[in-house]
Amino acid sequence: MADNIRVTPSDKRVRVTYKGKVVVDTKSALELREGTYPVTYYVPRADTDMSLLKKTAHHTTCPHKGEASYFSIVAGGAESENAIWSYETPIAGSAAIKEHLAFYPNRVDAIEIL
Repeated sequence: MADNIRVTPSDKRVRVTYKGKVVVDTKSALELREGTYPVTYYVPRADTDMSLLKKTAHHTTCPHKGEASYFSIVAGGAESENAIWSYETPIAGSAAIKEHLAFYPNRVDAIEIL
């Protein structure tokens, strides 16, 4: 992992909603800090309503984390395209975020950090 990336367990509860549905509610999130970017919360799939997610063909690559896969959220008669990314097979130094999910704040109704 690059020296400017740190992944630590969060002591906060993370709750994400979209169109009146709770997509995730967890006390097991990871906090990823990368350079000067804001903290990104990665949540376990076990605490996510995966029935609301639809995997897409979209992929991106990060030199520090590897290839990211994307999911859309389908709920309340709407779809938020590529709202979630996940590193299913991250590079060795980023293994802690494997199969965790991260959300674009502008593609969901709310990301509450409690």
